[in-house]
Amino acid sequence: MAGVTSPLRLTDIAAQAAVSEATVSRVLNGKPGVAAGTRHKVLAALDLLGYERPVRLKRRSNGLVGLLIPELTNPIFPAFAQVIEQALAGHGYTPVLCTQTPGGATEDELVEQLEERGVTGIVFLSGLHADAHADPARYQRLAARGVPFVLINGFNEQVNAPFISPDDRAAADMAVRHLQDLGHHRIGLAIGPTRYVPSARKEQGFLTALPTAEADGLIQRTLFTVEGGHAAGMALLDRGCTGIVCGSDPMALGVIRAARERGLRVPQDVSVVGFDDSPLIAFTDPPLTTVRQPVRAMATAAVGALLEAVSGTPVQRTEYVFQPELVVRGSTAQVP
Repeated sequence: MAGVTSPLRLTDIAAQAAVSEATVSRVLNGKPGVAAGTRHKVLAALDLLGYERPVRLKRRSNGLVGLLIPELTNPIFPAFAQVIEQALAGHGYTPVLCTQTPGGATEDELVEQLEERGVTGIVFLSGLHADAHADPARYQRLAARGVPFVLINGFNEQVNAPFISPDDRAAADMAVRHLQDLGHHRIGLAIGPTRYVPSARKEQGFLTALPTAEADGLIQRTLFTVEGGHAAGMALLDRGCTGIVCGSDPMALGVIRAARERGLRVPQDVSVVGFDDSPLIAFTDPPLTTVRQPVRAMATAAVGALLEAVSGTPVQRTEYVFQPELVVRGSTAQVP
């Protein structure tokens, strides 16, 4: 491996980080006068190119920050985790990823373990705060103990903390209107249990966009999984739906599988819309039309809100709502 002053190495790192070679040299030699964001880009380039960081660049962490996510099987959660961890690292914090598994530690137990390790703050992604049946007192107690936290994808008016959410109502509305523009009238919704705030909001958006007497009968509540989507797809196809809006991308893949088992083609016979635009979903067969959740903007905002609270800035109960985007690909077409 070339030394840290090798022109070839400086050139490669500068190109990867989109900065000048002089800036790379200043960072590698620990010189002042480089913005924190630029320094982080150079260090990221070092890591991506497989170079070992010089000893002088190793720094003390500003503290641990817990990140609680429900699972890793749905690719949208690792996508959020990656952006959140990158943002935390850019501010000098060390992320601690905690994933819940069936039969494993509960959210409350994971929080207790994080507190025992003296975490600086916690980011909750699609946690119990999204469950309308869960007791919000757990978050009130956490706040009373002085632990800063921020909550993504879910809202509870009894919790005094910053919330980061996509506009789920708008997401369902734009998906339905897209199918209507393609001539579909019999449109179904495959969604998770409405005890979860994102599901309830998508259902509200669906009913707003499709205000017919029979619309409620075209909602199938199931699990946010491929298997859940498959079951919902079978039920909605039985009800004559030619277009189906789904609460997640894995559910949409399950609906497509159900359609194919019925001998139906997607999108020629049935159009399917997902939600999230999770990684690799553009490469499915057919490429999935979906409503993109603005992961990077939401994750960056969550870290910013958390670090404000860590710095002592008073944080009010506020929900920051981000606008989703319809991404049209190959799984939707004109009604047959």
